[in-house]
Amino acid sequence: MSRIGMKPIEIPAKVQVAVDGPLVSVKGPKGELAVELTDPITARLEGGKVIVSRPDDSKLSKSRHGLYRSLIANLVVGVSRGFEKKLEIRGTGYRAKVEGKNLVLNVGFSHPVTVPPPATVAFATEQRGDFTIVTVSGPDKQLVGEVTAQIRRIRPPEPYKGKGIRYDGEWVRQKAGKATVK
Repeated sequence: MSRIGMKPIEIPAKVQVAVDGPLVSVKGPKGELAVELTDPITARLEGGKVIVSRPDDSKLSKSRHGLYRSLIANLVVGVSRGFEKKLEIRGTGYRAKVEGKNLVLNVGFSHPVTVPPPATVAFATEQRGDFTIVTVSGPDKQLVGEVTAQIRRIRPPEPYKGKGIRYDGEWVRQKAGKATVK
């Protein structure tokens, strides 16, 4: 029995959920998202809650039961509160700023790198001590994570000085430099 799949999903006051066959649409103050359920999994509305169910105990049904329950729950949280991820930009002369909607990064290349956001994603920057924090936010959890990973891929943290772009709170193991020969 899937413990996650059996939990009903509470619907907040400002969120509307519509179940139309395999399509589950969620609309709220932060936007509108939808997920399409694949066969054996079904969803239904019961008294302000979404119930995700499966017809049998096959391996496929069990694996998809918890998955789709989590995806629908993430849609509900996304359109009501939204998701955000933070990145730290560390390094001498490494900077980030928001110009219009685009994120402009100066991270040691001969040119600034401009990152345009997808339609529902927003960028924000702040200075914290000697490094910059970039906040990526939006209603779609998967899209926020993907955009954050793409930004990190521009200049991943290097192990000798630790400079680069890393997730907020990520620990990067420092290596010792070259040893001198006597």
